[in-house]
Amino acid sequence: MGWQMKQVTIAGMTLQLLPEKAVYIESLEILLVSDIHLGKSETFQSLGIPIANQINQVTIDRLHYLCTALTPKMLIILGDLFHSNDGLVEEVVTQWTRFVDSISTTITVKLIVGNHDRQLIQSLHHLGVEWGTEALQIHQLVLSHYPEPQPRGLNICGHIHPCIRIKTRLDNLRLPCFFWIILLVY
Repeated sequence: MGWQMKQVTIAGMTLQLLPEKAVYIESLEILLVSDIHLGKSETFQSLGIPIANQINQVTIDRLHYLCTALTPKMLIILGDLFHSNDGLVEEVVTQWTRFVDSISTTITVKLIVGNHDRQLIQSLHHLGVEWGTEALQIHQLVLSHYPEPQPRGLNICGHIHPCIRIKTRLDNLRLPCFFWIILLVY
């Protein structure tokens, strides 16, 4: 493939950590993404904050690229598909439903509802995704938006927005990263 990925094996499960802010589990044909926050720029604009809204299409293009290149059977969003009700404007909904329609014959899209999605539950019925509010257990994986307090398996979650900061005298970079912690439960 054309990208640089890091492969790790945790609890017997091989995960491909992708620079496109996604995790691919080839053995299960599952692509995981989290905290997409579609409509965030529209939400900020509704509050009078000037911000470009091309980020939605860039995000959807990234998802489409991953789905096309990896051909997963399932795309699971670990919460926060949308940012808020104010961001759920026609343009954002159209971009999202067009994306789902383009992959729906081969890929099932599931959403684990996150804190930003909770206020939008009524709208989720019309957006082409299966959704639920509880953690999803698939084999030894526990998929959730929030970290599970006592997972029965490898818990992969969103919500945390991990990043690494690189500071110099001239620059201050904040870059997304993957973060994991191993909890020993006795």
